[in-house]
Amino acid sequence: MITVRKSAARGHAKISWLDSYHTFSFADYYDSNYMNFRSLRVINEDVISPGKGFGTHGHIDMEIITYVLEGALEHKDSLGTGAAIKPGEVQRMSAGTGIQHSEFNHSQTEPVHLLQIWLLPDTNGLPPSYEQREFPLAERRGQLRLVAAHDARDGAVKVHQDVDLYAAVLDKSSRVSHALQPNRHAWVQVARGSILLNGLTLEKGDGAAVSDEAELAIEAAEDAEFLLFDLA
Repeated sequence: MITVRKSAARGHAKISWLDSYHTFSFADYYDSNYMNFRSLRVINEDVISPGKGFGTHGHIDMEIITYVLEGALEHKDSLGTGAAIKPGEVQRMSAGTGIQHSEFNHSQTEPVHLLQIWLLPDTNGLPPSYEQREFPLAERRGQLRLVAAHDARDGAVKVHQDVDLYAAVLDKSSRVSHALQPNRHAWVQVARGSILLNGLTLEKGDGAAVSDEAELAIEAAEDAEFLLFDLA
């Protein structure tokens, strides 16, 4: 069974420096039908104006993943981390017992476009931690590249939840497939372009919840980039 979540149906918040779309309930946007999918709690697509961003704020007991599509996001946190996150890099921040951080557009001239993802952790009260790794385009083009996993295999960042997160960049008409093991579920989120997911069209900003499917066959209807979550 595949349930499509269309881009236009998402929550939308726009202020002077932030244009944000919410796949699941977030902040002032609430939809009882879209609180989460399995352990996947948040997918926010944000465009942040030059030099602007989120001031210092806190999180507790949440796995936070940032995937930048364009521009660079400047990160600082109470662990002493300071970094700029760029396309091809994946940031994982485990809030655990508590972490303070800020996120700003690193550029004074260009917007930054990103996906911020929250996963519910499998264990609360962990020590807060941070990780950031690069996954070159060559590793994501034409294939599913594991970028986050509970066991951190194949160079993926470690997340404290039973999830495998893959990223892929497909040229038009290229294909990939992913087998779902029994009692596993998937969420597919299109970051740009459009794809066919088991014959269903998904366009930029669309997502899809997948259950009771043995295999996901994904073809690029046009040049595309997407994320695939394999979830317990």
